[in-house]
Formats: sequence, C-alpha cells, structure tokens
Amino acid sequence: MSDTVTVNSAGSEMKLYTAQPAGSAKGAVIVIQEAFGMTDHIKDVCNRLAAAGYLAVAPHVFHRTGDPLIPYENMKDVMPHIMAINRVDTEADLTACFDYLAEQGFKGRQVGIVGFCMGGTISFFAGAEWELGAAVTYYGGGIAQGRFGLPAMVDLAPGLKTPWQGNFGDLDQSIPTAEVEQLREAAAKAGVATEVNRYPQADHGFHCNDRSAYHEASSKDAWAKTVAFFDSHIKAG
Repeated sequence: MSDTVTVNSAGSEMKLYTAQPAGSAKGAVIVIQEAFGMTDHIKDVCNRLAAAGYLAVAPHVFHRTGDPLIPYENMKDVMPHIMAINRVDTEADLTACFDYLAEQGFKGRQVGIVGFCMGGTISFFAGAEWELGAAVTYYGGGIAQGRFGLPAMVDLAPGLKTPWQGNFGDLDQSIPTAEVEQLREAAAKAGVATEVNRYPQADHGFHCNDRSAYHEASSKDAWAKTVAFFDSHIKAG
C-alpha cells in the first residue's frame, strides 16, 4: 500500500512517498531520489522494498525549489535544483525522515537508506553521520571531490558508522573506476562491513528501466544484493 505524507523539515513542508508491506514491517528504508525528482523509478523502488517486507519512505528532496518532476534527458532544468542542495538542508531532511520513522516504531539500526545518483551521495553521507542498519548507494558521485558542501566520500569512508554497499557501472564516465577502487580501499578501513559491486556492462543509471542506460542483468543482480544486504544488516523491528 502506498501513500504520501507531509513532514516538517526545518520549517519547510516536505512530502514523503511511503510504501507499506502487506504484514508487519521487519525494518524501514529511506529511498533518496535521483536528480530528476520523485520519478516512477523511485516510487517503484519503494514498492519493491515494501514487497520485500520493509516500510519504505522517499523524501521529495527538491521541496525547497518547487518539487519538480524533470525528464531524464533535460539536465539543463536539473542543475538549479542540484545547485541548491547543501549540507544544512540535507541534514534537516534526513532528520525529518528519521523522526517520522521513529514515530512508526523504527530507529537506529532498524533503519536503512538507499540512494541513486545524487541520492547515492546523500545516502553515503547518512551512513557516515548516523549509525543506521545499512546504507546502499547506486552510482553516487563526489567520490574524490565532494558534492553539495559534503566531504568527499573517500574522506568519509574510513569513519563510516553504518554498513555500506556501493553499486557502480564500469562504463560510467562520470565516476571513473579508479575512484571506485579508491573508495573501496578507503571503506575497507571502516569498522563496519563494506562491499563494492562493479558491473562491467553498466553505465550511469543502469538500475532505472525508464532510462536508456538501463542494463537488465546488472540491475537485477545489484537489486538482489541490495535486498540481501538490508536483510543481513537491518535490525528486525
């Protein structure tokens, strides 16, 4: 069952797309959108997580800049919304999600997070700042350079507080494989479980079947590993 609720994020109203499992949830997962808004892809991820037994919530990250839904090929319209993202607002949005989930009975290790593209960067940051059950990133950028006023992922990696899994495509020109391997080495120094999966035939956006970069075999394998990672690390509710 899916629904939309509204929460307060530092004085700004933020919608959450929510998906409930058929029975009692075994945990909760926050789903962070790509740079194109609350797309059908993100809603589908929530619904699939609900089918796997989790309460899934997806914040409308662009709620401060009009909450647009942007076509995948229109990067020009995406940029103003990406440029408006910053650490203070990101922390407020994540905290609003945590507070909502706490009201539903889930907190700390009972909560996971997964993000795609832009959302991957935010999910990694969450895993470094909070002690959660699991954090999963799909092709999150800012590995060596940092994004949105956040530290570079390789700098955050040794201090990860949350078990982390990263899924990357070798054909992704925006995320060089050398940086992926650098991140793997940095994350291995963390005191939590970490895992990096590389897909030789996959490009940026390979998990979204509404994009030309969708690669079915890579997507299915990564998703199976994502659910298994959550099942292994998210504490039962």
